[in-house]
Amino acid sequence: MDLGGEFEVLDFRIGKRKDEPSYAKMLVIGRSAAHLELILRELRSLGAVTEVVSDVRLEPAPDDMILPDGFYATTNHPTWIRYRGRWIEVEDIEMDKVIVVDPLAERAYCKPIREVKKGELIVVGEEGVRVKPPEYPRTGVGIFEFMSSRASSEKPTPTIVRKIALEMVRTKEAGGKIVVVAGPAVVHTGAAEHLARIIRMGFVDALLSGNALAVHDVEYALFGTSLGFKVDEGVRMPGGNRNHLAAINEIMKCGGLRGAVEKGILKKGIFYECIVHGVPYVLAGSIRDDGPIPDVITDVVEAQKAYRRYLKDANMVLMLASMLHSIAVGNMLPSTARVVCVDINPSVVLKLVDRGTAQSVGVISDVGAFLPILADELSRLKILRG
Repeated sequence: MDLGGEFEVLDFRIGKRKDEPSYAKMLVIGRSAAHLELILRELRSLGAVTEVVSDVRLEPAPDDMILPDGFYATTNHPTWIRYRGRWIEVEDIEMDKVIVVDPLAERAYCKPIREVKKGELIVVGEEGVRVKPPEYPRTGVGIFEFMSSRASSEKPTPTIVRKIALEMVRTKEAGGKIVVVAGPAVVHTGAAEHLARIIRMGFVDALLSGNALAVHDVEYALFGTSLGFKVDEGVRMPGGNRNHLAAINEIMKCGGLRGAVEKGILKKGIFYECIVHGVPYVLAGSIRDDGPIPDVITDVVEAQKAYRRYLKDANMVLMLASMLHSIAVGNMLPSTARVVCVDINPSVVLKLVDRGTAQSVGVISDVGAFLPILADELSRLKILRG
């Protein structure tokens, strides 16, 4: 209707039980073949499948990092292609990528344009592609039922945090993977020790961030300041503006964060806990970085690859006060990954949703108030559940 088409419902069966799907068969009418194809393209992205399905059409990439005209652009939803008469699930699905087919292995892969090689077979057009958007569940799913993706500062933060903690515990009990994306505000607001505690308790499988989080984490560990402010007192330390540079210098002398831990220079903090407990981390560089420290990946393409490697098979992603890294990570996730985005700025959560990560739960809160409650609740649940 939004596109100016018409429709007629031919069959409509409503599921009568919570585990029974509903079914609809519709006749869709357009003003012309081109108009109809426009409507069908939109319907396919919502999960609709035409009654008669053909195999996908494939064309070779004309050169490295060059796509054939009419290539299919992926969504972040689970996707299948019909190839040689059978449906094949597309591996490593992400939004805004292309589908490459290996005819010998009869497998399909989601790839960014930079990784496409000359001669690889690329899916072209919409025919033979099926997507499955997330269903609205009719049974309880904890925080992801209690909340919606709409951000509001009026939602009860302590209640939300308890539900998030329970989801994290359940994820780990099921052998799942939790990835944390964090910005330097975690340190600025005095919450570094609480994120460190969450890492120490075993609830983080990978940490993704940038140079600033590491630098200010080290600054706080060495000098008790962040950006020259005494974190525990909230006052500026005389001459404290040089502390973050001094922190960088100490890490440079040690050859990186791990060297600082091994030499006994770095004895606490977020990255100390990551290194001691074997939690991998990726620091992606940006043009504004001071230093950066040796651990930072300054090639943005390589940093993106490293992020993608640790996001693979992530069951839950916790985003903490970082617009840049949160939106970047959101674009790399399938819609099946559960996302919690915590930020004091409502626009961060809204931008995340607007750019395609519609499955995210938004918590409008100061991360400095959020993380202590989360750490305490995780500790409590860990004791209760043994």
